[in-house]
Parts: sequence; structure tokens; C-alpha cells
Amino acid sequence: MTITSECQVVLFKPEGRIDLQGGMALNERMAAVVPQRNQLWVIDLTKVDFMDSSGLVSLVKGLRSARQSGCRLVLCNVQAAVRLILELTQLDSVFEIFNTYDDIFTVVQERSLVTAD
Repeated sequence: MTITSECQVVLFKPEGRIDLQGGMALNERMAAVVPQRNQLWVIDLTKVDFMDSSGLVSLVKGLRSARQSGCRLVLCNVQAAVRLILELTQLDSVFEIFNTYDDIFTVVQERSLVTAD
């Protein structure tokens, strides 16, 4: 998993499975970030091909943590199998989900939201 931080954007790129082990790793990565108000946390799921209930718990914990810190958490590049899990659990209506990483910034600019400065 790689993390980059640039202009108030924190990018998480988990790989493989977000199950108990992968979810714990993602939680540790998110907990290691010192949140700053108005940061945008992006979880890019391009390389995630499986997620179970443990993975869902880690995403929800991350969302709660981001919101409590005044940050915004979004998902992008969600693969079909993972999207199905999010839809079945109705978490697709809880998370902001974008088709691509670039789409996030198109929508942000259209809404005139500030994510950096």
C-alpha cells in the first residue's frame, strides 16, 4: 500500500484483498495520518479485487475518523466485485464514490470546494 500527501490530499492505494488483514493494514495507514481540517482523503481501490465485512468495517471506521477530524473521505476506481458489496450493504449511499481519481477533482472544482491551500 502506498500513501502520498500533496496539497491537502491524502491518497491511500490498498492492494489485493481488504479482508481482516488488509482492513487492519488500511486502518493502521489511516491512523498514521495526522488529520488536518479540510483534507481530502482518497482511497483508490484500483488494485483491490475483494472485500469482505472486515474490510467494510475498516472503510466505515476511516470515514468516521475523517469526518470527526473535519476531513472528507472518498472512494475511487471501485472494481465491480467491491462495488457489488458496497451496493448490497447499501454503503454505496454512505460513501462518495467516483469512477476515476481525476473525476474527484472535476466534481470538487464544479462544487467550488477547496481541498488545498
